[in-house]
Amino acid sequence: MKIHIPNSAFLGNIEGFVRKLDLVDNGQLNVEFHPKWIAIHPFVLSVIAALAAKNRRKGISAIGEVPDIKSMHYLTRMGLLKALDLSPKRQIKEHESAGRFIPISQIRDSDELHAFITDMIPLLHAEPTESDPIKYVISELVRNVIEHSDSPDGAFICAQYFKDSKRVAIGVADTGRGILNHISQHHSVTNHKDALILSLRPGVTGTTHRFGGTETNAGAGLFFTRNIAKASKNLFVIYSGSALYKLRHVKEGRLLLYSDATRDPCSLHADMPEWSGTAIGIDISTERSQSFSGLLRMIRDAYSVDVRSAKKAVHKKPRFI
Repeated sequence: MKIHIPNSAFLGNIEGFVRKLDLVDNGQLNVEFHPKWIAIHPFVLSVIAALAAKNRRKGISAIGEVPDIKSMHYLTRMGLLKALDLSPKRQIKEHESAGRFIPISQIRDSDELHAFITDMIPLLHAEPTESDPIKYVISELVRNVIEHSDSPDGAFICAQYFKDSKRVAIGVADTGRGILNHISQHHSVTNHKDALILSLRPGVTGTTHRFGGTETNAGAGLFFTRNIAKASKNLFVIYSGSALYKLRHVKEGRLLLYSDATRDPCSLHADMPEWSGTAIGIDISTERSQSFSGLLRMIRDAYSVDVRSAKKAVHKKPRFI
């Protein structure tokens, strides 16, 4: 296996990073760093951390030469070098992370998930009426990994706040059984691309063949996550198996929620290196628009949003185009 960490890898150009992944198991995990500077999205950090954990269980350590560049401060503070069991060439002085970033966190149970959600609150720079739906949707994504991915390592997630662009970037990845394996138990899909698109529809879950989900699993977590990015005019990426879907910037003024994710401006690939689990990246603007606030109200109306109690039930199912 081989990972190349480029100088720049954000959701806008994420295909370049993914296509260079060598995921063929040859008993080694080689890591290459760009020699001059590195700026990467939390999606990239989470993918690398998940892959490193999978190999560690097999007794395979990462091999790589860590360059002595300024970017190593960022990668060290975000926990990437620790995840790879690699050391920087110089001592790093750690600064307070609250409100700025959350390093790579391994989530294996509800307590660890609750701790991450608590740490994420300052990054959102939002009132509870707006932050609660976002916290709920993110918690649903990770909870699905814990309950349905069959990943022995759980999920790896991290986040960063970008002050200049006023956005929060979040990445989460696992090396479990992936979307096709999960959804095909109850839905007629035979390839990664179709499974990925189906998973983005509201009311589709891997726990029942019924469209609309069940009373405790509405199957709208990915749908709302995609539209949170859309409403804030940002990007969303999901990668599983050989398929990758990327929501591009939406310019329309009025927010339209399409059940079919391909109706949105997007890129869809079916020939990526095969990732055994699922990886998701999302950017969320902290500047609230009318459309964004309206979507959050819709999420609150669709669900009983209460992160503090584990009681989540669907009260009202909204209609989508």
